[in-house]
Amino acid sequence: MSTNENKAAGQPRKERIAVYPGSFDPVTYGHLDIIQRSAKQFDRLIVAVLNNTSKNPLFSVEERKELLREVTKDLPNVEIDSFRDLLVRFMRSKEADVIIRGIRSVTDFEYELQLASTNHLLDGEIDTMFMMTNPKYSYLSSSIVKEIAQFKGEVKELVPPVVEARLKEIYEARS
Repeated sequence: MSTNENKAAGQPRKERIAVYPGSFDPVTYGHLDIIQRSAKQFDRLIVAVLNNTSKNPLFSVEERKELLREVTKDLPNVEIDSFRDLLVRFMRSKEADVIIRGIRSVTDFEYELQLASTNHLLDGEIDTMFMMTNPKYSYLSSSIVKEIAQFKGEVKELVPPVVEARLKEIYEARS
């Protein structure tokens, strides 16, 4: 039954909820591109900051959430959250059924395909949607941004102004 038939029959359409998980340490224009494009495809997009215990983040989870809220404040259907559990459990708790993943390269695709297959094994109701990164951001990563900022290089073309300012604060305080 199509969405229109559901509405015609008086049945409310199920809200389409997706989750875009990641470290976002820090959020870059590449991330923001995926967020903006994904927000157009779903009723709700939850940007979920992963507390990855195998990484040594520059920003705390709360700082990353704050930066994400600031750069997405003009997107009314975007929510910012965080999680420490399996992604599929977080998805269930949010009643979401699509994972958004940005792909920059073939190497990204191979890794993301492994994750998508594992998540599907853990919960067959959850799908993964791969979104190609805008080519102008295909080289961009949070690690590259942090390295440039650490050596006082220019990052204004790579991150939103609020992120640029926070990076400068952090690295100036350390020098």
